[in-house]
Amino acid sequence: MTVLPFVRFQSPTRDARGNFTGVFGLVNGLARAGRLTVEQEAFRRTNNDWYDANFTNPAHADPSVYDAEVNPGAAAWFKATARVFIDRVDGYLSILETHDVPCETVWSANPGQVIYEDEHQIVVVARK
Repeated sequence: MTVLPFVRFQSPTRDARGNFTGVFGLVNGLARAGRLTVEQEAFRRTNNDWYDANFTNPAHADPSVYDAEVNPGAAAWFKATARVFIDRVDGYLSILETHDVPCETVWSANPGQVIYEDEHQIVVVARK
């Protein structure tokens, strides 16, 4: 099996703005709605903090990356080589499964026009 170079974990359906919400947004949405158990919230907080400490937030490098007017529909994709970051997603997927929130894994060789890139990820917008 050939592994494509980019992977994204996202809702299979578009949100009200026409975007596919990513795995972290889906779990954070459950937290905002007060639907997580104490254990799930502890996992979310601990792992969100770990990502914040170890993973570059593209918006910190370029504040316009997720600006809906500048880059409508911008979405982050992991590089397949970023295993340490990808492996941690499993716990988020388990939370979503427990709450019957669908989330799909999408692999791609060319997910869109790259507007941000670092060692572990890209952020893309749909090609025009």
